[in-house]
Amino acid sequence: MTRTDTPPTWDERASLTTFLDYVRDTARMKCEGVSPEDARKAPLPGSPLMTLCGLINHLRWVEYSWFEVMFLGEEDEGPWTDDDPDREMRIAIDVPLADLLAEYDAQSARYRELVAAHDLEATAKRPIGDGRHVNLRWVLLHLIEEIARHNGHLDIVRELADGRTGA
Repeated sequence: MTRTDTPPTWDERASLTTFLDYVRDTARMKCEGVSPEDARKAPLPGSPLMTLCGLINHLRWVEYSWFEVMFLGEEDEGPWTDDDPDREMRIAIDVPLADLLAEYDAQSARYRELVAAHDLEATAKRPIGDGRHVNLRWVLLHLIEEIARHNGHLDIVRELADGRTGA
């Protein structure tokens, strides 16, 4: 995998999409070579859902929520429930990390096409909590921030699971 944060051109769209792919690729790299057992370990005593599998599945479903549910306005068919709002992290330990990463890769490819097909000013069909409708630019910036933050979690969990650092 070649990971870069340098866009091919200096326009806004290329910069945003390059950074989104960069943080996605960083998440994937943090999982390279981990054993199936270590991918399911929750090494932080106060965070039993914080596993590599759980975090990757969470990233997958966060993108789904922002692109499909909020931006496109589709029905929310995510795994979470009112009783279990973090279910995507809980159920992930029953799925091989390679499968989770493959699902995330396929989904990322679909979302690249979605972003390419819409103007950055296009507004989301569903409002955020304060009633405003964000635009696609905001969704991209938000996802870059969210994935980057969770990359820090992946880094910590990976180091505690098997000692590997970097990426």
